[in-house]
Order: sequence, then C-alpha cells, then structure tokens
Amino acid sequence: MDFRAHGTSTTPAGGDLSWAGTADDVLAVIDDLGLAAPFGVGHSMGGAALVLAEQQRPGTFRGLWLFEPIVFPAAMAEGLGAANPMSEQALRRRDVFDSKYEAVQNYAKKPPLCEMDDEVLELYVDHGFEEQADGSVRLRCRPENEAQLYRMGAAHDAFSGLSEVECPVVVARGRVDGFGPAGFAARIASAIPHGVLADFPGLGHFGPLEGLDDVADSIRTAATSART
Repeated sequence: MDFRAHGTSTTPAGGDLSWAGTADDVLAVIDDLGLAAPFGVGHSMGGAALVLAEQQRPGTFRGLWLFEPIVFPAAMAEGLGAANPMSEQALRRRDVFDSKYEAVQNYAKKPPLCEMDDEVLELYVDHGFEEQADGSVRLRCRPENEAQLYRMGAAHDAFSGLSEVECPVVVARGRVDGFGPAGFAARIASAIPHGVLADFPGLGHFGPLEGLDDVADSIRTAATSART
C-alpha cells in the first residue's frame, strides 16, 4: 500500500501527516479489501503504522512482523521533539532527474539507497517517480511531505500502549551501531506480551530491501506460526 503523500496516494486535505493518520490508512485498506485477521509486515514508519492500527482496533491482525519500527520509548520521544536532522536532509533531496535510468544510477552510488538489492532499487524508482511532460521524472513523495513525516516521527504514543498488543509480534533489527531504531528494538519486543526479537546483524535499517532471502524466510516462518 502507498501511505498518504506516498506513491499514487494523495495528501489529505489540510496536509495531515501525523503518524496516527498512517494507522487510519492501514485500516482503510484492510476494510476496503475485506481482509479478516491478516498477517502484517511493516518496515520503519510502516511498522509503527501497523502497531498503531492494532492499538486503535485490537484484533485487527493475527500477527505482525516489524523491521525496526519507529516506536520511540517515551523519554527518547520527549528528547527528540520535532527536531530531526533527516527533515533537513529531505528538504535538500534532489527530486527531479532526466530519466528513471539516471535516478537509478545516482542512487546506486550513494548511501543509504546503494545498499538496496539492485532489483528493489529499480522498483523503488519505477514506482516512486512520475514522468513529467518534458520526459523527466519527479519523486511522487514531495520533499516537504517527507520532511514533515520525519518531524512527526516522535509525536505518537505507540510505545506506551505496547502491552495492549496481544497478537504475536516479531520485532526484527539489523546491526546495532549507535543511536537508531535497531538500538531500541529489543525494548519494543520485550514490552509486547508475545513479542520476539529477531537479529539480522548483517543488515542496515533498510534490511528488508537488502537481504531479501533471509528476511523472506523469517516472515514466512512468523506468518505460518501465527496461523496455529
């Protein structure tokens, strides 16, 4: 699914880019597709959105697999506030390229997207950009929207409600190298009644887009276990 302001989804009237709204997006898709107790897989903001959706409507998921969900412990969230250096980076992001080929070649040489699997990077560019009348391509997620989403990353209270998430949850993380989502993944897993921590020390924060086979095996195992 494309969250609000991403891909081919629209930006809400009034520009609401709170992460609580991403939970509404998840539930809207589930309802529209008529899904009954699906197994949810989310990465980063997507992982937080699934947690928020389950908290908003308990019993929505039969299980979850989350890679480094952005669910800050309360003290950490208070310290961050709206300040986020990634917001400033997003505002400086180049958003127009002469072609999708040029975009792929650009990203393939620079971290962090250069760590993606080659096929995934091509898919990211293919679906994340829209063609313009002059033949150039432009990012669908506008830099100003991405910046606002980063600013709102600490402005939700999903962590305080983790004890209410009753479905089995695998919280996966890549290598722990200082402050970052991998560093507090263990706290998230331990706060969930049926939470389990899964380590992928060879992967970074974009792990699901890097180590496809190992990640897919972990997801299959968790999904199968959640059926029983």
